Amino acid sequence: MDLTLTTRAIGDRTVLDVAGEVDVYSAPTLRDRIAELLEASPAALLVNLCEVTFLDSTGIGILVASLNRAVQLGGSLSLVCDHERILKLFRITGLDAVFTIQPTVEDAISS
Repeated sequence: MDLTLTTRAIGDRTVLDVAGEVDVYSAPTLRDRIAELLEASPAALLVNLCEVTFLDSTGIGILVASLNRAVQLGGSLSLVCDHERILKLFRITGLDAVFTIQPTVEDAISS
């Protein structure tokens, strides 16, 4: 499945909806899009992974690097994910303690 990236604004936050597979081949596209969004407005970026069907270590590495970049720019990067398979990756790696992860965009906006 191809990677699809859609951007929308909700209040003062930018939401990047990610759908499909994030792997070694598609991850650079995600990296570049997140970088563009952070450069344009680093205040608050939500990366919605609810429609991601596969996430490998390359994708996780890009999310970690993007979080670091957001913090450097004085902003934030949070994740939205409700798939147990994907959430398990964050728990196994300990990254659930590094990222703010909410089950829905609405929960992320209200937190």
